[in-house]
Amino acid sequence: QVVESCVAAAGYSVGEFAALVFAGALGFAEALYAVKVRAEAMQKASEAVPSGMLSVIGRREANYKFACLEARKHCESLGIENPVCEISNYLFPDSRVIAGHLQALEFLQENARKYYFTRTKMLPVSGAFHTRLMEPAVEPLAEVLKSIEIQKPLVCVYSNVNGKKYMHSKHIEKLLTKQVVSPVMWEQTMHSVYERKQGTEFPYTYEVGPGKQLGAILKKCNLKAWKQYNHVDALEDQEAAE
Repeated sequence: QVVESCVAAAGYSVGEFAALVFAGALGFAEALYAVKVRAEAMQKASEAVPSGMLSVIGRREANYKFACLEARKHCESLGIENPVCEISNYLFPDSRVIAGHLQALEFLQENARKYYFTRTKMLPVSGAFHTRLMEPAVEPLAEVLKSIEIQKPLVCVYSNVNGKKYMHSKHIEKLLTKQVVSPVMWEQTMHSVYERKQGTEFPYTYEVGPGKQLGAILKKCNLKAWKQYNHVDALEDQEAAE
């Protein structure tokens, strides 16, 4: 009943492929192959440059873009050409993930107070995902997506790239490729999904998969919508069935 009455789907980063499979836009096996190619290409791009991702919670007055600009200037002073330091994930108000060269991220941690960052934490990942350092991964994924049959989704699926609904199959192909080097606009997506007239009830929301991180983000983006939130741990259900 939940599946049949579903009105929208969205997935965070690689989870967008799962959302598109759920919506009937991609076949499961083809999506899995595309994810494999994407992961291998992104890993290869990561190995080319010492880079990473920094989770940041800031005060209201935090200026993330200015902080990134100063971190890039710091890298240039160290002799790094074309340094990368940019917002790679918009999580919820006052929370961002910044990604780029390791030296830039270290600079931001050391100067956290200057930029009104209340908490910074390096993420346990191998590279600066969703930045231009992932450009070498674009072509391999684009090639795979060209070879896959993509259908128009049966339910609305929201894109990480702009927080808006996918319109047609070519749109999906284009934005899934662009997503590799673009910030994940998750906070903006949450506002798009739950935008409704005053007094309209919020739908039930199900987070499917390991962890409840997206539920925690939803709570910070939209408390009323979060009150209708449920978590479905697919692995737990599978283990119980076995």
